[in-house]
Amino acid sequence: MASLSVPPVPTDPRRDAIDLHRAFKGFGCDATAVTAILAHRDASQRALIRRHYAAVYHQDLLHRLAAELSGHHKRAVLLWVLDPASRDAAVLHQALNGDVTDMRAATEVVCSRTPSQLLVVRQAYLARFGGGGGGGLEHDVAVRASGDHQRLLLAYLRSPRYEGPEVVDMAAAARDARELYRAGERRLGTDERTFIRVFSERSAAHMAAVAAAYHHMYDRSLEKAVKSETSGNFGFGLLTILRCAESPAKYFAKVLHEAMKGLGTNDTTLIRVVTTRAEVDMQYIKAEYHRSYKRSLADAVHSETSGNYRTFLLSLIGRDR
Repeated sequence: MASLSVPPVPTDPRRDAIDLHRAFKGFGCDATAVTAILAHRDASQRALIRRHYAAVYHQDLLHRLAAELSGHHKRAVLLWVLDPASRDAAVLHQALNGDVTDMRAATEVVCSRTPSQLLVVRQAYLARFGGGGGGGLEHDVAVRASGDHQRLLLAYLRSPRYEGPEVVDMAAAARDARELYRAGERRLGTDERTFIRVFSERSAAHMAAVAAAYHHMYDRSLEKAVKSETSGNFGFGLLTILRCAESPAKYFAKVLHEAMKGLGTNDTTLIRVVTTRAEVDMQYIKAEYHRSYKRSLADAVHSETSGNYRTFLLSLIGRDR
């Protein structure tokens, strides 16, 4: 369930484009006006605003925003204005090709998305960034990742997992649980290929059933088995797949908590999660955050951010209900 709050009456995208242009004019940018418009428009409305802005002012709205805004506020707004697939593509490109490679961010995006989402992300990535030799996202993943981590990401990008309503075959789930046990805890060493095959080819509902079957059969959680049998980015990828299969909201609540706990804030993670989940399941994430950490997500974000950046993120997160 999305947290995005949009006006009850449909807005005029041309009027929004004009109002944004007015916010850019003069000395400094009226960031409050920018937030009031863009933080309260859904993806289709934002796309229309970009189209009208280009038609009226012969300039890409993204380029103007990049020139007018600064800091974390700028980064958040520029990601938010994009459609979901282009946003994921931008996050992946930055993670894989930025000044500092961030394989955790790339792994999170790949391993938390559905096959249909990944298909359009791959198309958006190829259209916008190309990728080495025209190979797109898969080429860049192959270059930046290695070993079992690389094999997992490529398999997850390519496998056509079922994502509709389903009645899980519990016998098949039990067989997969048995295979994973034999590939890991039962033997000396780990058969990583079995883990890659099961985790990359099974639907989210099936993986949740495999985890339940594993616990029932061996009195030990599959998550603990993954932690003991794997490590590094490969283990992180498997855990991301498993945790998102069981509860995406709980997974992202934990990611947000980790980004804000302790000294300093991981603003890259905070921006990525808020902008990518606000139109998906932020209300569920907020509920999980409050349940797990006895504090509202809005309160946590308020204490870790400031200024226009804070206002923008809190507008996307929405009021507590």
